[in-house]
Amino acid sequence: MEIKFENLEVLIVAILVLWLGQVLTRRIGFLEKYNIPLAVTGGIICSLLVALLAGVWDVKIVFDLQLRDLFLLFFFSTIGLGAKFNTLVEGGKTLALLTGVALVLLVFQNSAGVGLALVSGNHPGYGLLGGSISFAGGHGTAIAWRNEATKAGLKGAREFGIACATFGLIAGGIIGGPIGGWLIEKYRLRPASAEAESSEEKEIPCREIHVEDALGTLLVLSICVTAGDLVNRYLSMKGLALPGFLTAMMVGIFITNLADKLGKPLNQPAIDRANELSLQLFLAMSLMSMDLLSLVSSAGAIFAVVVTQMLVITLIAVYLVFRITGRNYDSAVMAAGFTGLGLGATPVAIANMTAVTRKYGPSPKAFLVIPLIGAFFIDLLNALVIKFFLAMPFFAAG
Repeated sequence: MEIKFENLEVLIVAILVLWLGQVLTRRIGFLEKYNIPLAVTGGIICSLLVALLAGVWDVKIVFDLQLRDLFLLFFFSTIGLGAKFNTLVEGGKTLALLTGVALVLLVFQNSAGVGLALVSGNHPGYGLLGGSISFAGGHGTAIAWRNEATKAGLKGAREFGIACATFGLIAGGIIGGPIGGWLIEKYRLRPASAEAESSEEKEIPCREIHVEDALGTLLVLSICVTAGDLVNRYLSMKGLALPGFLTAMMVGIFITNLADKLGKPLNQPAIDRANELSLQLFLAMSLMSMDLLSLVSSAGAIFAVVVTQMLVITLIAVYLVFRITGRNYDSAVMAAGFTGLGLGATPVAIANMTAVTRKYGPSPKAFLVIPLIGAFFIDLLNALVIKFFLAMPFFAAG
């Protein structure tokens, strides 16, 4: 028996998932203490219930995820709309440094994965699947490499890669928040603008968001998505294919800085609310639709891989990301985001940073730099690093 949830039904379930995550976070102390994102808590429970229905009563739940993809575009548009040119200039050096750290991460992930494969007597190709292909690359990269793995004679490569990517997604959402929170508490860090914002809040009353503000924000977001799609199509014809959310974010950056130049700044409070709403709904829809039942058979086999990769990303986040980016509040938030990026995907990175900043304060720099790493640089570097490992002598021997 198959039950399909369409757009509005998916939206209803997603809202209930977020409500469940919120209730559990309030009632279970460690969820709030360690900054576990609401969507991660509610989404995992929902996916477990879906797996239970399929496994026990043979009822398969299918979600139509068109709205999820739209919310992703809206979310990245809000990131662009909140980015000023002065922030971009400040983030340039950090972006270059973290790109180098991303390269180090990819090499260590594959080294750890290949090492485990060789020690256990398996083909080193499984190590790459249990390395940057599935963790830093995520589901998309794991699926993209399945044909090559099949040609190499790796049995069950597709299932193994998807299992690693899924468990990595969960792990990244669980440990990222605690890492960021631990760094903030240990070094007693505060946002650079905390004092200024505190004084502003005392002097200037919080601006209400009216219907016209919401309509204006929705209009701008729609323009970002539509114009971003046009830019993407044009670049594709020129041979440069970029993720749709990246071009939407670029359009947002252009619009907000143009509006400031013309003396017509956008309504930032309304944009901030749209940012939070679109992110939470996207994550809820992504996590609640995970097919956990198909991963049960391989759960035991990948346990050592996931634990090893969690250790690798934790060490890199704490001892590289945090330290080379300045050992300040933004650095701690970026460490939380980089953890999600290295184990799961860009949305998990953003969820981690959202959970941390909701508790401790804003970090515009982190929300600008980490998405750029995840949107473009890490995928390009990943392809190069994978090719490098495939050229190693032990692959010819394997």
